[in-house]
Amino acid sequence: MNLKGRNFLTLKDFTPEEITYLIDLSAEVKEKKKKGIPVDHYKGKNVALIFEKDSTRTRCAFEVAAHDMGMGSTYLGPTGSQMGKKESIEDTARVLGRMYDGIEYRGFGQDIVEELAKHAGVPVWNGLTNEYHPTQMLADMLTIRENFGTLKGLKLVYMGDARYNMGNSLMVACSKLGLDFVACTTKEYFPNEELVETCRGYAAQSGATITLTEDVKEGTKDADIIYTDVWVSMGEPDEVWEKRIKELSPYKVTKEVMANAKETAIFLHCLPAFHDLKTKIGKEMGERFGITDMEVTDEVFESPQSKVFDEAENRMHTIKAVMMATLEES
Repeated sequence: MNLKGRNFLTLKDFTPEEITYLIDLSAEVKEKKKKGIPVDHYKGKNVALIFEKDSTRTRCAFEVAAHDMGMGSTYLGPTGSQMGKKESIEDTARVLGRMYDGIEYRGFGQDIVEELAKHAGVPVWNGLTNEYHPTQMLADMLTIRENFGTLKGLKLVYMGDARYNMGNSLMVACSKLGLDFVACTTKEYFPNEELVETCRGYAAQSGATITLTEDVKEGTKDADIIYTDVWVSMGEPDEVWEKRIKELSPYKVTKEVMANAKETAIFLHCLPAFHDLKTKIGKEMGERFGITDMEVTDEVFESPQSKVFDEAENRMHTIKAVMMATLEES
């Protein structure tokens, strides 16, 4: 499987076999990391990490992965470059492409990362856009496979706001890899109909199904994986909290939801999570709305069924695999 020179912008661009190859490679580099076997064949190479949105897991995963591979990395934070301000995306891409062997972008519209990829001349990796989060998908699929030994035929239920990067990306990943995908939320928060139809096409090939439902009991019945994310994305205005809390609270992941799923079901969340009031925003919302949690209860988050920290660690191994697969070795 040769992915050298390829961009990694959305899993829509990859075949099920290519995605499986990346998951396999992730498992392999994870094993090597645990055994202390180096994979530092990339000395002399450098990567640029553009972050228009702040990050914990994505930034740390890229920086540690690059270091493990023997590469240098330059972090360009929200105020760290002139891209889109004094310099066009096209020009920034051409400049960075002359200096770096690969470019990661985390920020806003998918059109930005597509534009970078068009002009950079080196592999560009999507660390998160409003529409897609493909590196997270590899981490999720690796975590699921570690728990069940397989992916095909499992039922994954996504609860909450399924209109953006996480709902979109999970639907793409599941439909390509043969997992049954359920978006369990109110109609207003269903994924985009055009993408649903595209994914139904993938599902027809893989044997998967796609279900959109407002019924929590029916939607989560016999689920293998219950997945959720924060209700308000980074960069959205504070005013939307009240609306989301009101409309999405029926889709909170509780012990009753987990009990309705299979006994062997696991809980996943791409983090950060509002499962208690130990954060500035969590405390503020708790005081404003009289709540102790939001998208998931602390009871579920801290339960043995919760695999969120395995999932967070797997970000690093899967990002390393993406860079290894798309970069030439030194």
